[in-house]
Amino acid sequence: MAGLNIALCITDLDVGGAEQALVALATRLDRSRFTARVYCLGPEPSRPDASCAASLRAAGVAVECLGAQRCIDFPRTVGRLARCFRRQRPDVVQTFLFHANLVGRIAARWVGVPKVVCGIRVAERHARWHLWLDRLTARWVDRYVCVSDGVARFSANAGLPPQRIVVIPNGVDATQYEDTSQGASDDLGLPPGQRLVTFVGRLEPQKGVRWLLETAPEWLARLPDCDLVLVGRGPDRPALERFAADRGISSRVHFLGWRSDVPRILRASDLLVLPSRWEGMPNVVLQAMASGLPVLATDVEGVAELLESSTDAQMVAYGDTAGFVARIVRLLSDRQLAQQLGQANRRRAEREFSIQQTVIAYQDLWASLAAHPA
Repeated sequence: MAGLNIALCITDLDVGGAEQALVALATRLDRSRFTARVYCLGPEPSRPDASCAASLRAAGVAVECLGAQRCIDFPRTVGRLARCFRRQRPDVVQTFLFHANLVGRIAARWVGVPKVVCGIRVAERHARWHLWLDRLTARWVDRYVCVSDGVARFSANAGLPPQRIVVIPNGVDATQYEDTSQGASDDLGLPPGQRLVTFVGRLEPQKGVRWLLETAPEWLARLPDCDLVLVGRGPDRPALERFAADRGISSRVHFLGWRSDVPRILRASDLLVLPSRWEGMPNVVLQAMASGLPVLATDVEGVAELLESSTDAQMVAYGDTAGFVARIVRLLSDRQLAQQLGQANRRRAEREFSIQQTVIAYQDLWASLAAHPA
C-alpha cells in the first residue's frame, strides 16, 4: 500500500530511550510509501543539545510541540491534537508513552482517524492507575505494540486484549557504536588508567541505582583498578551522591550527568551495569551490546530476550547482592570471558536487533491495518 499518512505522537522530545526510538523510526521510513509528522504533547525542549526535535527536522520530518506541562492542560491538549489530526488526515496514528497513548487515542477517535496503534515500552509496576485507564479506553486502540515478550505478557495479564497485542523489539544502529580511538577519560575528569563500570539511565527509583551503590563497596574493594561511572540525570542524584559519600566511595563513583556522547563512553567502558527494578526492553543494553561490551543486568522485562544464551553470566535477580557482586567480580577479573561475551553481544545486536528490522516491522503493521479499514 503506497502513500500512507502517519501521525507519530509522543509525550515529549527530550532525549530518552523512547524519544530516540521515535527518531530512528521517523527518519528511516520508506519515503516512497509513508509520509510522517511528529506531534509532541509537551513544549519545545529547552536544551537544544538534549532535544530530539532538531534531529527530526534536520531529516525533513515535520514536528509540532503542543506545549502541555500540567494535568490541567489535558482537555486543551486533546483539542489541539484533534485539530492537528483533522488537518493532517492520517491513515494511522502511532503513539509512544503513556500520556501520548491516552491523549492520542482520544483525539484520533474524536476526529475519525481510521487506525490507532499505541506503543507500550515498559511493564509499569508503579503507577497502577495507568493500567486502569488503558483498560478503560482499550476499545479505541486497534493494536498495542509491546517492545518485548515480557511487556506483552505483563500487558495481557493487566487486562489488555491479547489478540490486539503485537511485539516489535527495539532496534539499534550498530554502526554508531563502532570502535573509537579517543578514550572517555580524555575530557571527563576521570582517573587515568582506571577501568570503567558504566551505568546509563535516569536517576530514579525504577533504575535501582541506590541498590547498585549498596553493592559497590564490596566489589570496588576487590577491583581496585575499576571505578563506577553514572551517566544520566534525574531527581535522585543529590540523595545518591550523599549515599555514596556516606559509604566512603565518592572518590570511586563519578556522576557525569546527561551526556550526548554515550557511544564514546560505552566504547571506553569495560562493563555496562543495569540494576533496574522493571523495564521493557532497555535500549542501553542494546547499545552496550552493539559496542561489544559485556553486560550485567537484572532479570527484568526484555533483558533475557536480548542476551539469550548468555544470561547466566550477564543477568542477576534484582536485590541478589551476593550474586551481583560475584558476577561483576568475575566479569572484570576474567578478561577472556568478558571479551567473548562482548563479541557475542555485538554479533547478536547486529543479527537480531538491527534498527532496519524494527522499521520494517512497523511499516508492515501500518500497511496491514490500513489495508483492512473495517
